[in-house]
Amino acid sequence: MNTFRRFGLSLLLTGAMVSAFGAAQPGKDFSAISPAQPTDVAPGKVEVVEFFSYACPHCNHLEPSLEAWTKKQPAGVTVRRIPVTFGRNEWVSLARLYYTLETLGEVERLNGKVFHAIHDQHINLSSAEACISWAGTQGLDTKKFTDVYNSFSVESKLQRANVKAQAYAIDGVPTLIVGGRYRTSPAMAGGNEQALTVADELIASLGKEKH
Repeated sequence: MNTFRRFGLSLLLTGAMVSAFGAAQPGKDFSAISPAQPTDVAPGKVEVVEFFSYACPHCNHLEPSLEAWTKKQPAGVTVRRIPVTFGRNEWVSLARLYYTLETLGEVERLNGKVFHAIHDQHINLSSAEACISWAGTQGLDTKKFTDVYNSFSVESKLQRANVKAQAYAIDGVPTLIVGGRYRTSPAMAGGNEQALTVADELIASLGKEKH
């Protein structure tokens, strides 16, 4: 194939991708994941995963927009969070905190309050003792909270989270993974709302593939 034909083919492929993803630009606003990873939803549904940490100020800034965006998603879209640790002991404690709240069915009530405690009230939650004490101030049974926090179930979830983060080569947060096939983030897309708009376009593109 000569240079002109290769150039023409490249333009056609780029144009096809831009058409498929609307205004989002591949390689700039999002990137493809290769190989694509399996998701934890039924066929025909789309999973969006936010890799995050309570300690991350950028995750804190994204949280209100992400929460509102999540509530507007249709039944075929599942949004879930996976806390990352990057090998930091204090982030391990916060990941355990998230999975403890999840196990107790308290994420919806307390997720935003954890961010508020850390970033606005400047409460240090980087140890088990601090997490347990804070949980008590939120009306949770500290004995039950402690048992779950130290449980094999939470430890297993933490290990699976680390494996997932490695599989997706997560090196910064917040990062959004759409359908196990695409990644975007506020840093890539140019802001929180822009990242969520890109995620909408990626979800729509995956939906078109299923029809």
